[in-house]
Amino acid sequence: MRIIAGEFKGRPLEEPNDTRVRPTTEKVREAWFSILGERIVGASVLDLFAGSGALGLEALSRGAERVEFVELLPPSVAALKANVATLGVSDRVRIRRGDALRIAARLPEGAYDVALADPPYTTDHAQRLVEIFRERRFASVLCVEHRVTLALPGDDTRRYGDVALTFCYLP
Repeated sequence: MRIIAGEFKGRPLEEPNDTRVRPTTEKVREAWFSILGERIVGASVLDLFAGSGALGLEALSRGAERVEFVELLPPSVAALKANVATLGVSDRVRIRRGDALRIAARLPEGAYDVALADPPYTTDHAQRLVEIFRERRFASVLCVEHRVTLALPGDDTRRYGDVALTFCYLP
């Protein structure tokens, strides 16, 4: 796995040593950031269910001002910390170890410009996160990766094989 574009283009990322983790493919990340486009430049970004940090680090590489990562699993937190250190971006990030849904539910409205989430496909976390977002708009846009068979109530959904990205925007 590597950073696709921007300041850190081509830099490799360490993956968590955990079979429960399913990294977002480069093809899907490229599509994701093409859709978000200029929203990333200068943005404050929240990366929920961060895993290795690939999404948030890609955002930094493409011009985000800062990124907050939320991850619960120790192997993922270890990989994330290693990737942040390797890229030398510790001054632009915050890593929170905790439950992403609980943290999202406590965020103030408008806390971030962009929120990215790649929750486990085997849970209902994607749907619950969209519900939390609809109640408390903690970002201008929320984008959730999920299995294509799950219909999320978003404003725009794009499909890439067995993966879907659903975008929820402020009204």
